[in-house]
Amino acid sequence: MVDSFQEFTRSESSGGIVLLAAAAVTIAWANSPWSEIYFRSWETKVTIGTATFGITESLGHWINDGLMALFFFVVGLEIKREVLIGELASVRQAMLPLAAAVGGMVVPAVLYATINAGGAGSAGWGIPMATDIAFALGILALLGPRVPVALKVFLAALAIVDDIGAVLVIAVFYTTHVDWLSLAIAATAVAGLITINRARIRHPGAYAVLGLILWIAFLHSGIHATVAGVVLAMTIPARTRINESEFAKEIRENLEQFESSCGTGENLLSNSRQQDAIENMENACEGAQSPLMKLEHSLHGFVAFFVMPLFALANAGIAIGLENDLIGSASITVGVALGLLLGKPLGIMLAAWIVVRTGVAVLPAGTSWRMIHGTAWLGGIGFTMALFIAGLAFPRGQLLEDAKLGIIGASLLGGAVGWLLLRRATAQQGSHLS
Repeated sequence: MVDSFQEFTRSESSGGIVLLAAAAVTIAWANSPWSEIYFRSWETKVTIGTATFGITESLGHWINDGLMALFFFVVGLEIKREVLIGELASVRQAMLPLAAAVGGMVVPAVLYATINAGGAGSAGWGIPMATDIAFALGILALLGPRVPVALKVFLAALAIVDDIGAVLVIAVFYTTHVDWLSLAIAATAVAGLITINRARIRHPGAYAVLGLILWIAFLHSGIHATVAGVVLAMTIPARTRINESEFAKEIRENLEQFESSCGTGENLLSNSRQQDAIENMENACEGAQSPLMKLEHSLHGFVAFFVMPLFALANAGIAIGLENDLIGSASITVGVALGLLLGKPLGIMLAAWIVVRTGVAVLPAGTSWRMIHGTAWLGGIGFTMALFIAGLAFPRGQLLEDAKLGIIGASLLGGAVGWLLLRRATAQQGSHLS
């Protein structure tokens, strides 16, 4: 379990570094002499399918509604894994990251809503709620092996609970209208997915077909299409076809058959008994893996190194110039920045302190309150999900630009402060142990 988590954090950490590079390139491009090309490119119309049976959207919409559905699918797989076997598998394990995440969602939202109450930016209260797990783990990676694994687990679990909250907020509060026929089709697709899961059908193709129908139905329903990714993930089988003892027995018997067939004078290609043994072992390996873990493992790299950087490229562009209206809607920038930089650390620390103080939860092994404080600042890195919600709250125009300014500025500052605090905390922890 620890090995698989460390592999997960390495992927997330590397993805965070690529994401940071993509954001830097985007901001530079949006403020270069070629900025017009940048902003115009995402409006290019792209049709998938035929003229009669196809969907035409702008390139930006395909990224935000299409590719990001894949991102949310992987998020959903991570959530399901954590609930089944991870840090959210038991109430006692889950209480600290759960409470910290809730505090880190409620306080920033209230802070933003207070600043923007009744104003043009009131719809953006959900923007500072979520933590960008890739960026946050990327910052932790810069500190090297001195960061306890338990602290990484805490941050990952906190960010995943944040993602659950963000998905619910998107589905409930950022839905403008509901097409009940499309929603009925979506419900039928979900019923089909549950049926094939219960029938122990494991082939990803069956889930892909129904998942595509589900995504199209959500696209036309008024509920954001990316929510389909999370719903689909919840139906992916987590069971293995054979258990540990059956797997060990299959491998042992076929390995013996393979070894006993050596020395017959035949090579591997022509030895049918060895080929049968290899095929049987492949089938055993296939049966001992859950579709959920296989899909998460196979898609994680694509999402971390392609989908998320492409999303940043399409959404992080902001033209920073004196001609921008920085006064008329400055409350949005201030609300987002304070939500992420003040609300996040305050909410996380306050909620964590309450559950630890009351004995409901304990600090992760090898950590200290100083480390939790530094991690709480990393919670203020809201980049990917914050930009996504900002695009829903303010589809275009100056309000969106002001939100982006607050998100990018606060995420960079929060990451820097979190890194400094954790650097000092881990150095002090190391000196106490030496």
